Amino acid sequence: RSYSSPETEGQLLNSFAQYFGDSLGSKIKRMPLIEETVLPGDPLLTLPVVIIGNGPSGICLSYLLSGYRPYLSPEAVHPNPVLHTKLEEARHLSIIDQDLEYLSEGLEGRSSNPVAVLFDTLLHPDADFGYDYPPILHWKLEQHHYIPHIVLGKGPPGGAWHSMEGSMLTISFGDWMELPGLAFKEWAANKRRNIKSDRVMPEEIACYYKHYVKVMGLQKNFRDNVYITSVARLYRGTDDEDGSQLNENISTQHLQMEMEEGQKSLTKRNWEVRGYQRAADGSHVPFCLFAENVALATGTFDSPGRLQVEGEDFPFVLHSMADFGAAISKGKLRGKADPVLIVGAGLTAADAVLCAYNNNIPVIHVFRRRVTDSSLIFKQLPKTLYPEYHKVYHMMCTQSHSVDSSLHSAYTSFPEHNVLSFKPEMKCVLQSASGLKKILKFSVALVLIGSHPNLFFLKDQGHGIGHHTNQPITCKGNPVEIDPYTYECTKEANLFALGPLVGDNFVRFLKGGALGITRCLAIRQKKKHELIESRDAGGDGVP
Repeated sequence: RSYSSPETEGQLLNSFAQYFGDSLGSKIKRMPLIEETVLPGDPLLTLPVVIIGNGPSGICLSYLLSGYRPYLSPEAVHPNPVLHTKLEEARHLSIIDQDLEYLSEGLEGRSSNPVAVLFDTLLHPDADFGYDYPPILHWKLEQHHYIPHIVLGKGPPGGAWHSMEGSMLTISFGDWMELPGLAFKEWAANKRRNIKSDRVMPEEIACYYKHYVKVMGLQKNFRDNVYITSVARLYRGTDDEDGSQLNENISTQHLQMEMEEGQKSLTKRNWEVRGYQRAADGSHVPFCLFAENVALATGTFDSPGRLQVEGEDFPFVLHSMADFGAAISKGKLRGKADPVLIVGAGLTAADAVLCAYNNNIPVIHVFRRRVTDSSLIFKQLPKTLYPEYHKVYHMMCTQSHSVDSSLHSAYTSFPEHNVLSFKPEMKCVLQSASGLKKILKFSVALVLIGSHPNLFFLKDQGHGIGHHTNQPITCKGNPVEIDPYTYECTKEANLFALGPLVGDNFVRFLKGGALGITRCLAIRQKKKHELIESRDAGGDGVP
């Protein structure tokens, strides 16, 4: 692949010549893709794939699209005899070239997506039974399978892992956080990093992901400091409800030119991606590009969950561990007599309790569920592996306000309570399950009740692509509705989603999305090339 001249600061997309060869270098230089303009409909200037999000989902997808292919290792034996027999039937083929539905049939795991379960059991056989078997796959770089793509992210490769609280340990083992082709333990050993346990800190994982992109040769596909503002169809197809109505950003003249060049069918499927790159001096450099396919790999950390109650916008009501950590490090809570109010019963809320506890800050802990609720995450974590979280759970059970009418000095829990409102004098109104109200004084409130993806750049903020139409996308309640084997959105062709957006919160399982998408795109690329070759040879081809 060839490269255009070196990029100047902020020229986000001038290097796209690398994807198409030297013949297009002059076109790109004449017409840089960093301008906020609509480009002529040259199909060669349309990227096959744009990936939005550069966390582990986006990184893994880039790895597979770059031509890395997984094969069954020569002497590997999978502990599942039925699956192993299926794998032996096509040992000469990469997993990407096999029938994923056939391979994943009958498998069970902690993901509702069958390809995610399949890929996980190939990379971590019987991991849920406590075994530490090595992967049964080996990887080959087959550059002829490379599918041109670009990965757009707000920060460095690794996504939200770079902004997570550094003092906490990951829930998953380090091995489960790794990506294909680079064992986490080997990377840690080579970096002389002292990994004291199977669980590691987020900063270690963030460094690993950043290094992974470099060592796997994926940097050319990544652009950092990029913010997406709009992803939209160029214009609707004639099959759509609104007929052939134009997207408001596309001129009639542009559409006419497309139709005259006989590109109507191609353009109808394409996406227009707009946004800007933040330059070193803080300025914004806008861009506009076209893509045949868009893959959403944004994760769910964009928008913290909110209680939607009166007073939640007061500056002393926080919604992230980062803000809480900053308040502690700046000494804002030092010497405060009133406790910190923490709302939520998940692991992030538990992290906040531990953070406050370790800094000698008293805590009022409010959550809606009973402490005996079987769906509490603490019930699913072994005590020996997660002692710090079980310490929090023990306090939730034994240091409740109902056990002692007065507040405990270090920690007091309020199970089965809702927050009704926050008052300007730093007071909170709680209501119990029986309807009894209480008013408590606090120094700062921290609402940690989950987070949701922010898909504002899609039509209707993406509300139309979930399982429940016209509702916001959430990881658990309303993930993006996809084909289970291709990860293509069932309600929007050529739009794909993976990772937390489709319910796979754990890195172990998001890799299956990359596998499904790559197989789907590889099949379509092959059909497209066959059609082109048929036309070049004078055949009729099949449209």
